[in-house]
Amino acid sequence: MDFTSLLVAAQLAVVVACLPQPGEASRFAGSTVSAVFPPPGATGTSLDAFFPDASQVGHAGPTPTGDEPWLVETAPAGPLKQDINPLVISPPSSTETYPGNGDSTAFNRARSWGNLSPWWSLEGNDSFGLPDASEIVPAGCELTQVHLLHRHGARYPTGGSAPSQFAGLVNAAATSTGFNATGPLEFLNTWTYKLGEEILTPFGRQQLFNLGVGFRTKYGHLLKDFTELPVFRTTSDARMVDSALNFAAGFFGVQQYESSYHQLIVIEDDGFYNSLDPWDACPNANNDDSNLGILAFSNWTAVYLNETVPRLQQYIEGIDLDLEAVLGMQQLCPYETIALGYSAFCELFTDDEWRGYEYAIDLEVWYSFGPGNPTSAAQGLGWIQELVARLTHTPLNNFDMTTNNQTLDSSNITFPVNQPIYVDATHDVVVSVILTALNFTSMAAAGPPPVDHIQENQTYFSSHVVPFATNLVGQVMSCPSRTSSPSNGSDSFIRFLLNDAVVPLTGVAHCAPDKDGLCALDDFVKGMEERIAEIDFEYDCFANYTAPWPDPIIDGRMKH
Repeated sequence: MDFTSLLVAAQLAVVVACLPQPGEASRFAGSTVSAVFPPPGATGTSLDAFFPDASQVGHAGPTPTGDEPWLVETAPAGPLKQDINPLVISPPSSTETYPGNGDSTAFNRARSWGNLSPWWSLEGNDSFGLPDASEIVPAGCELTQVHLLHRHGARYPTGGSAPSQFAGLVNAAATSTGFNATGPLEFLNTWTYKLGEEILTPFGRQQLFNLGVGFRTKYGHLLKDFTELPVFRTTSDARMVDSALNFAAGFFGVQQYESSYHQLIVIEDDGFYNSLDPWDACPNANNDDSNLGILAFSNWTAVYLNETVPRLQQYIEGIDLDLEAVLGMQQLCPYETIALGYSAFCELFTDDEWRGYEYAIDLEVWYSFGPGNPTSAAQGLGWIQELVARLTHTPLNNFDMTTNNQTLDSSNITFPVNQPIYVDATHDVVVSVILTALNFTSMAAAGPPPVDHIQENQTYFSSHVVPFATNLVGQVMSCPSRTSSPSNGSDSFIRFLLNDAVVPLTGVAHCAPDKDGLCALDDFVKGMEERIAEIDFEYDCFANYTAPWPDPIIDGRMKH
């Protein structure tokens, strides 16, 4: 054997010696593995001259552009978003279905992750009360304007959250003596924590690119009505900017998007007002009242994971599991899946435990950012004011008691009110408070959810309202054949779709029940103006009140 072969054999022996032997815990279990790409120092700027871009190379071949697509008016039915390719989800433990989990014949685990679920098209029993309505524009109507509000794509967990805390627990145990995992937890012996913090995952980038492609296919025809470049908005958080840019790349094309629109990036930080980041303008959204959802979440977690802790404890030595540790294990399932494509943690929990997790997130969103929190409508007020300005083509001029940025919203450059298409990117909590401010009451029809058992006839599901890449679309259309507002005989109507499901507008004053979810535009604007007037921003955001309050809150504002 030559020297090279001897060296390879010696190196291999060292590697094998470092691997955990049967029943032996790895000293690397639970450790954080950092990955950096591009490699440090490998920017390649000195080599750029060797790689000219497409415009420099030329020879593009034929480039005639076809007509704009118009799917919402030309197709008999809308496309359904159901898959989460390329993510791999292990099969369910039963074929039982749960309310809110889709109309499929088997339980879909990825739809039980609450705000960590990837978005899918809601239909049938998952819709908000109009299961027969379609996103396709009703016969006799023509689309004239569209408003899109969407959440960012799938991201890594926040720093210091339960998943990273569990990794630290495992790593501390693995570096001492006595750590060993067996049975379904055996993978923990060599498991390492590979998640970043808060920025988009590759799947999250794909979600927003695909959302942009889908939006162009459905509404591209409206681009013909622009006389200036569109202005789309997002906030300065890294995942928000990346979401907006990926959407634009999908909507306009990777070679065209930088020159096809203006991207307004609003500062998201303390001291800066912004309807897409409204909580800093509302002090009561940051005090103990904002923690109501966390308390409800914790109360229910102690119920649904009560038997899970001892069940998993029997498979691990060197760690005393508690509710927080097991919750971290459960959250690692969605976080690893959306980041790495697959997670062994998913199979550790039963379908009932996943339904319990979903309900815990439902409680958190309802009581902290949804219809059950007294600051929700006030936080969503600013975007509602902007919506009315866009619908009426009237610039904003009143910035008293609001979350809006006066510098940006008072300019027709940064806040145009005559666009056929509007696109705003924001966070899940902001989508939730805006939906509450809009007073979409069908979502809250079952009333406040109890914190000690799953609500019967539940109508509010966080996986429906605020999943990753959730998207709210307002369709404005002309319907000459319909009877509209008698005030001026206008034939303009509006309706809203949340994740492709038409939302009833019966909670909005002056909007009557309609099988297609339509409301005369004048009536909707009048209803929104009344909603704006009834939201007491100063009281809800600044008054001194504490829970519990006498009457349940179901429309996001404090009665006083």
